[in-house]
Formats: sequence, C-alpha cells, structure tokens
Amino acid sequence: MSGGALQDDNELVEMLRQGSVAAFETLYKSYWDKLLNAAYKRLSDLELCEELVQNIFVKIWEKREVLQINTGFSNYLHTALRYSVIDHYRKRLTEENYLSFRSSSADADNSTEDNIILNDLKRYLEKLIDQLPDKCRSVYQLSRAEHKTNKEIAQLLNISEKTVEGHLTKALHALRSGMADYLPLAVLIFLKKNM
Repeated sequence: MSGGALQDDNELVEMLRQGSVAAFETLYKSYWDKLLNAAYKRLSDLELCEELVQNIFVKIWEKREVLQINTGFSNYLHTALRYSVIDHYRKRLTEENYLSFRSSSADADNSTEDNIILNDLKRYLEKLIDQLPDKCRSVYQLSRAEHKTNKEIAQLLNISEKTVEGHLTKALHALRSGMADYLPLAVLIFLKKNM
C-alpha cells in the first residue's frame, strides 16, 4: 500500500472516530473483499467468512470512538481477522471435544457430572454479577431474580425507566462477555437435559 493510501486510511479512521458514516463505508468497501479473501484462505467456508468479516466491521463501528490503531488500518483488520479465526477454531474444538466426550460415554449416567458443571457455571455467573457496579447489580437482581418490571425498579430505586434500561443493557453485556467462552458448554448440557 502506498504512503498516500496509508495517509488516506488514517484520515478516514479519524473521521470514523468522529462518527462519519461515509468514512466507515469507504473503509468497508476498500477492505471487505481483501479481508473476505484472507478469511476464505484459512477457513474455506464462504458463509462463515462473511459472518466473521461482518462481525469485525460491526465491532469497529461500535467501538469507533475509542479505536486505537497504531499499525495502520490494514494491519489492524488482518490482526482482528487472525484472532477471529483462532477464536472460531477454539470454540469449534471445545464443542467437538464435548460432543466426542458425550458420545463416548452415551451409555453412562453423567447427570452428576452435568450438575457439577452447571453448578460451576452458576457460581461463575454469580461471581460476574458480584463484579457489576452497585447500581447496575441492584437493577439486574431486581429484574432477573425478583422479576420486577422496569417501571417497578425505577420506582424502587428512584431513577428513570431509561436509566433502568441502561443498567440492564450494561449488565447483560458484561455477563454475556464474561460467559462467552462457557455458553456452548452450557447450551449443550441444557439441550441434553431437555431432550
């Protein structure tokens, strides 16, 4: 890439930080095919590659105001792609190992093992909830544990319903992020118990 193109990328990234949709679209159009081709060389699954590349651009848009790109936009994208591919393989390996384990011991009663795993997951989730900021944790617990409506929570805590929604969104995002590596395992156990 020429120095002029790199300069243009830097300018576009700066405009993107300021919320420019046009800058985002230009970067998207410039790099979509290159990133898709790089992903396809590693995965040979067009649909999966499109999903990974799309997720990279979605994250860039969502985090545009705090983007820290020190090595050039192209390098940033290819590094993000490399981590996405590694993460995909790691998740697939986890799922395959679990399924292999389940099928090799299909005749055995593993309900005790499943319960232990579920209890560990529950304890980990409780730990994540405890790490939420106080107000955020209170709103989450009133909503999920006590099944209060947003309106009821707003009245109890003397805050607006919008603030309640904000705290719930923040809490759910933090919990989803914290549990991301464990969700495939939890889903598989849940599906097995309900079959």
